[in-house]
Amino acid sequence: MANVEHRGPVSGSAGAVTGRMSAARAGLWLVAAVLAVRQLVAVLSTPRGERLADLETWIGPQGVLHVKGSLYDAPDRFTGTPFAGLVLKPLSRAAEQALGWGWTFGSLALVVVLGLVAARALPQPVSRRTSLLAAPVAISLLMLSLPVRDAFTTGQTSIIPVLLVLLGCFTVRGEKASGVLIGVAAALQPTVLLFAPLLWFTGRRRAAVSSGVTFAAATGLAWAAMPHDAWTYWVHHLAGAGLATNPAANANQSLHGMLLRFGIEGPLEIALFALLSVTVAALGLRRAVRYARDGQLLLAVAITGCVAVAVSPTTWQHQLLWVLLAVVGQVGKRASDRYMWPVLVVLALTLPSKMMLPNMTFLEPVRDNIVLIAALAAACAVPFLSRTSPLFRTPLPTDYAAPVPARWTWVPLVPVWRRVVARPNLILELLLIRVGYSAYQQVRLAATGGTISGGRATAEAHGHQVHSIEKFLHLDIEHWVNHAVVQHATWLKDFFNFYYTSFHFVVPLSLLAYMYVRRPADYRWARSALGFATLLALIGFWAYPLAPPRLMPGLGFIDTVHGAQDFSKPNYGTLTQLTNQYAAMPSLHFGWSLWCGIVIVVLARRKWVKALGLIHPLCTVSAIVATGNHWILDAVGGATVVGIGFFLTYALQGPRVRTVTAAAAQAEPDGESPGAHSNQTILPTAKG
Repeated sequence: MANVEHRGPVSGSAGAVTGRMSAARAGLWLVAAVLAVRQLVAVLSTPRGERLADLETWIGPQGVLHVKGSLYDAPDRFTGTPFAGLVLKPLSRAAEQALGWGWTFGSLALVVVLGLVAARALPQPVSRRTSLLAAPVAISLLMLSLPVRDAFTTGQTSIIPVLLVLLGCFTVRGEKASGVLIGVAAALQPTVLLFAPLLWFTGRRRAAVSSGVTFAAATGLAWAAMPHDAWTYWVHHLAGAGLATNPAANANQSLHGMLLRFGIEGPLEIALFALLSVTVAALGLRRAVRYARDGQLLLAVAITGCVAVAVSPTTWQHQLLWVLLAVVGQVGKRASDRYMWPVLVVLALTLPSKMMLPNMTFLEPVRDNIVLIAALAAACAVPFLSRTSPLFRTPLPTDYAAPVPARWTWVPLVPVWRRVVARPNLILELLLIRVGYSAYQQVRLAATGGTISGGRATAEAHGHQVHSIEKFLHLDIEHWVNHAVVQHATWLKDFFNFYYTSFHFVVPLSLLAYMYVRRPADYRWARSALGFATLLALIGFWAYPLAPPRLMPGLGFIDTVHGAQDFSKPNYGTLTQLTNQYAAMPSLHFGWSLWCGIVIVVLARRKWVKALGLIHPLCTVSAIVATGNHWILDAVGGATVVGIGFFLTYALQGPRVRTVTAAAAQAEPDGESPGAHSNQTILPTAKG
């Protein structure tokens, strides 16, 4: 258990850090500082009655400090241990007045110390770059995580037990002192007592005994001082399990909460919870002991913390910080796979679950328990690599394409961003698409302040601007096309309605899926261009809310897809109540279709396939105009962002590369990818 890795990084030269590394380190520390300041401002700028809501259970007018009887009789519901109440209650009224500010800045200091200790505890060997950048990265991740943000906002103590455990395992000298810190943490959060078996089975038996004795002494002290409260907490409410207002809420990410959300209650739920808890504890602690003996003590601590998250009767959002520590585990044989587990954990701990998974009924069991699933995976399932494995330090290398000469000497701007030949991790790609689309939806809605009526006047004013510009340029054909299709070509109206509502997502996703499977090198090139184009479009939605023709009162457009609109209401139409319909400039309907056309034209070998690629954007621009969903200039905007997207991909990475095989070079069937074969040869494209 003795962790010799605390002594700091041993790899790398002892000379001066290169200028690039110094700049990267300074930049990361700047990011960490900005995140810290942002968190402080967010808390301290909140009205007094709304910030530090849980801290009000201690210091508020109806809080613990003002209750003469039982801690648990306070109108503001107190759910902490009797020991926690015993420690805080003696605070004087003078200290009480400054507690809000002190709590906020004190929590910030705790997060910084926590990040420093965690960075120092990384299992060796680590590169010099990792050792230099670990601390600011750790602090930044902590600041971004939902548990820390929730602890700041509500005024919770959940950071303290985690920090006490890390200090006990990695900083203090002597097993007794280590056990004392962990015992105090257990007195504040009882499931932390699970670290005692970890200490015992890894040879630190004095620390295990010391932690148990400290926990018993602290709990006994609280029992002697407040016997009624201790009985209420430990016996009447089963170690605080019954104090939760709604244990079935999604915020309770424990096995108990999950079973309640599944509709299981009563004796059956208690039996299942006990059985699952024992199983998870046995598997998780066994794995934690194995990784601790392997020299990965920080990972062992994270696994034990994940077990505590799962088996606790109530584990609220601010208590989930243990799961974030599991990012230190290394998973995967290939270097490109090493990012999958950390990214999954970081996303689960920093983003709302609805951004991770679509709002579909059959996905609710996963979406409502996503952090618990991450904790259970870390505790029982994820095959973290042992340090004795040769792949721990030297994973299978990533295959890169040879650099392609560019037309300009300054291309590529980012030489380290090399072209990868192998297909990327599928789970990460699906998450990237899902999170990206969620961000796309959020930005579209936020562009008008979160409501349709809030941005309606601005969007309609911009609509008149665009209409006037098109009149000046003699491009205002939307009204004529819209009415011609509705009045004289019903079949064409139905076709354009179907094309508008169906092909926008189907064609790009199908093309991405095909390239991922058959042409992985081209997939990365095309995906990067599409990502840049979409990001630029989001900026356009934010900067220039624009009403489409169908939502312009007085111009006489017919909404062929959604039906007639009642413009007398602030929110109107089928979709205006759900998302921002004023994200018309640039048109991603046309932009994505143009991206599809360019990709098909570039990659296809047969002329008729290239022609099909060109037909798709032509049909799309006809559909968006005929249905009244976009102006002609919206399509111009969509083409602009797509062009910039391809240019940025070229400028940052260099020219595209392609993969062929000797067998496929002579005669390749249409639609078949040379990259699908195993013996690949990387060939450059033409310059530029």
